[in-house]
Amino acid sequence: MSLPEQKKTVVMVVDDAIDSIRMISDALEEAGMTVLVALEGGQALTISQNIVPDIVLMDALMPHMDGFETCRRLKENPAFADIPIIFMTGLSDTEHVVMGLGSGGVDYITKPINTTELLARMQVHLANARMTRSARSALDRAGQNLFSVNASGEMLWGTPQVYRILPGNEDPALESLRKQIEVWLTRQPEPGHALPVRLADTPRSIEFLTLIDGREYLLRIKTPQNQHSSATALREAFELTLRESDVLLWIANGKTNREIGQILEMSPRTVNKHLEQVFRKMGVENRTAAAANAIRVLAIS
Repeated sequence: MSLPEQKKTVVMVVDDAIDSIRMISDALEEAGMTVLVALEGGQALTISQNIVPDIVLMDALMPHMDGFETCRRLKENPAFADIPIIFMTGLSDTEHVVMGLGSGGVDYITKPINTTELLARMQVHLANARMTRSARSALDRAGQNLFSVNASGEMLWGTPQVYRILPGNEDPALESLRKQIEVWLTRQPEPGHALPVRLADTPRSIEFLTLIDGREYLLRIKTPQNQHSSATALREAFELTLRESDVLLWIANGKTNREIGQILEMSPRTVNKHLEQVFRKMGVENRTAAAANAIRVLAIS
């Protein structure tokens, strides 16, 4: 059995200096990467509408649109949220370093470029980006509509499913939602507290989970569900009995066997017997896997 061919790393190089582009492209292609070239910021934005590279090398100072503005514009595209952008500059002044990082860049390297150092830095940022995408993809597949915002309600990142739920960047509803979240956060909600909202004519709520590093608010979008309809969705999806679907619903809500027994008025031992049948019918081995599969069904029901 042959292994699938490994996908080549795609690098977009944005630089108005032809000699610099030629030197960098030769080094990247020799390292087995595919190179996309943009001679100025506008071309980079045009390319980004159709192709999302794995990493971007951005010249800081270019005519018409400098690298900082180009970076900001690229980062407005949700598809570029996890794409690392490394600035290339002949200037090592603190001001330009700060501008690069503040516009969404992850690193900078000074000209003339040392290609060995450049490739080493690229590999670090590519590995970090892959880990981030894998984590968010796993959260999305588990039905976790997670995203984070700053104190002003501006979105910092989100799982792919969140971007399908929230209004687009050009939709005035997004700014309205941002203001709602900003006001809500000033009240310092406790973990588990939810803000009722309406998204795409669907009643939902935004749950506050935790504050990270004193500045990043981790939130989750939830759709209020009727307990009966939720149990029905689980029963139909996994061919469960009425009692089995009730048990699975509370497993998905993070309850222990003892808590489920109290809610459903049965002994923890009976709950465990129902769980054994649930695991068998779902084809899973433990409650964590069962809960993840149940959450996925509930997220789309």
